[in-house]
Amino acid sequence: MSILGNRVLRKEDPKFLTVGGSYVDDLKLEGAAHVTYVRSTMAHARILSIDVDEARSAPGVLAVLTAADIDLAPIAPNGMMNSAMVQQWLASDITRFVGEAVAIVITEERYQGTDAAELVFVDYEPLPVLIDQEAAVGSEVQLFPEAGTNVSMKIDFGEDPDFFAGCDVVVRQRIVNQRVAPCPLEVRAAACRWSDDGRVTQWASTQGAHSVKGDIAKYLGIEPEDIRVIAGPDVGGGFGAKIGVYTEELLLPWLSKRVGRPLKWVETRSESMVNLGHGRGQVQHAEIGGTRDGRVLAYRLDVVQDGGAYPKMGSILPFMTRTMLGGVYDIPKMEFHSRSVVTNTTPTVAYRGAGRPEATAAIERAMDLYAAEIGMDPVEVRRKNLIAKDAFPFTTPVGTTYDIGDYDRALDLVLEAAGYTDLRAEQQRRRESGDRRLLGIGLSVYVEITAGPGSPREFGAVEVKPDGKVIVRTGSSSHGQGHATAFSMLVADRLGVELDDVEVIHGDTDIVPRGQGTMGSRSLQAGGTAIVRAADQVVNMAKSVAADLLEASAEDIVFDPADRQFHVAGTPAVAKTWDEVATVAHQGEGLAAEIDYKGAGATFPFGAHLVVVEVDRDTGKVEVKRIVAVDDAGRILNPLLADGQVHGGLAQGVAQALLEEVLYDEDGNPVTSNLADYAFISAAELPSFERTQMETPTPLNDLGAKGIGESGTIGSTPAVHNAVIDAVAHLGVRHIDMPCTAEKVWRAIGDATT
Repeated sequence: MSILGNRVLRKEDPKFLTVGGSYVDDLKLEGAAHVTYVRSTMAHARILSIDVDEARSAPGVLAVLTAADIDLAPIAPNGMMNSAMVQQWLASDITRFVGEAVAIVITEERYQGTDAAELVFVDYEPLPVLIDQEAAVGSEVQLFPEAGTNVSMKIDFGEDPDFFAGCDVVVRQRIVNQRVAPCPLEVRAAACRWSDDGRVTQWASTQGAHSVKGDIAKYLGIEPEDIRVIAGPDVGGGFGAKIGVYTEELLLPWLSKRVGRPLKWVETRSESMVNLGHGRGQVQHAEIGGTRDGRVLAYRLDVVQDGGAYPKMGSILPFMTRTMLGGVYDIPKMEFHSRSVVTNTTPTVAYRGAGRPEATAAIERAMDLYAAEIGMDPVEVRRKNLIAKDAFPFTTPVGTTYDIGDYDRALDLVLEAAGYTDLRAEQQRRRESGDRRLLGIGLSVYVEITAGPGSPREFGAVEVKPDGKVIVRTGSSSHGQGHATAFSMLVADRLGVELDDVEVIHGDTDIVPRGQGTMGSRSLQAGGTAIVRAADQVVNMAKSVAADLLEASAEDIVFDPADRQFHVAGTPAVAKTWDEVATVAHQGEGLAAEIDYKGAGATFPFGAHLVVVEVDRDTGKVEVKRIVAVDDAGRILNPLLADGQVHGGLAQGVAQALLEEVLYDEDGNPVTSNLADYAFISAAELPSFERTQMETPTPLNDLGAKGIGESGTIGSTPAVHNAVIDAVAHLGVRHIDMPCTAEKVWRAIGDATT
């Protein structure tokens, strides 16, 4: 009997719940010195001088370096962006955000670096500060005068002067999808050591060891075969912010060679809050038009994306917002325009969902606004416009082709599970009675893209050892998702071995030759498929060995994973076990296969979330009472792992809707630079969620699987947002920007009722 689809407990958990994980900060490198970065205290300034003399004479100091000491070429932005917006390894002439590195201190002990860094004196000449991304588009203040603009990238799709022709109603709304901090429990960290053979080993808290290796080779000019990168050993969360490699990490091999010592760098939480890339950061201008009976005819979204001081992945993400522009709706006409700009803030990068939550937040908010304008229940407006089940594969007006879906079913399931009719009746009763606890019901129906755009790729290898135990190597890389459990389940199902007899190896470029890493909810459908195909090849190889032992043709050999035996078709009584076959096989070429998987295309998970909130009319405080989620990620390998992914996603989605926001003052100083000031969500703010399982397998990969790592976040944020506004809509409140804090809601109620 197959174990696939069963709630199998995570193999990883006993270690994490007992002795704990082993992270970069836990590494004990003999002779290692410590790196501390001196960071700018000005958001935008000209650097007149840097005095490091006193720091160099401080106790334990091995070296103090500035930009003048680094002979590496600057880091150019991605080819899609303005090529003039380059980043130096350390700020040399201009500093562009608070926290940008301006000098490096290397010390014997970590605490000595903190002390010595305070002795580096930088003379700044303040320059005008740009914090407002909308103002940055046409501002005379330019962060890169040589670029001639603050716009790093733009996208224009459609320009129809009669775009809303035929619409009875057109609704417009400015929507803020605010900047947030990823806050992984493990901050960024890296360590490196050169060996006598001229090779360098780098440990990094990263979502992809191979991308780190590639960047070290690219930027430092080291031959790839001379580089070994290890992710972790364990990685304590990433959420997209650890996909890319940061200058602080990339410099370590160069610094290590310069001082002749192994080096280690671990940022503080306050450093992480202003230097680990932020997420989101869009201001959206949504326009939606349709008929009075609820049919949407046209939808346009204009986006200003805050890229921060240097254009990184965050500046590219409007491309993904455009890709998923219309969500689950069959809208005949769509337009999209975006401008990504630089500002005097921390650069933005990918964050759970990476451009897709922003698209869903906009269209789902627009659907509620449209429903309110025509006086129709938001459920009915959605139902009238959902893409029909028999329309798949479906290509949207922006050219995105959805693989398969059943959006009506997802909507029906969430309404049934939540008891929608009763909730609306309870809401009406409270309103009529003047209850000060206002009930709000928020809905979102969403679709997202995973393992895309393009074709998913990944490396996978399976090897059966002479004792029958199995080694799995994957180019994917876990930072909390449960890869060891998931991939062991796949191999156990194919080979008939015990879960504990499967060892999954990842995140070491010397052991796993290539790989893409973990991002975009791609691991199971890409990495899992590669492993399954490798396992199948191993079975076929084993059949050939068994055929020799049984004096039969390989085509006649049957393998039954249930009893782990090979036999000739029709004669199961005479069989060979895995152990017997493996022993003989390893007298020859062994039993091992490698696969470089390239998929048929991206997949499109979908679902529906319904959230119930209570709002205190007198204080504006919001309390989430229920979260009902339907998330369809195709065929589910392990419902326990899927629930965990949804649970985490819901938490981050609720957090953005109600609490989280990175803020700066007018001088560009971050005012949310630690977890005392930044509203990090806790269990106290979250109810237990209610999940209804739905599976619509994709035809695009062997497993029928789609991604589920980001679905919870994508669906929950607009559902919570809509619920809060729904609670106060009868008072005349039309819109409140996220996060819907008590103060914002209280002010909105006051403005509407006075």
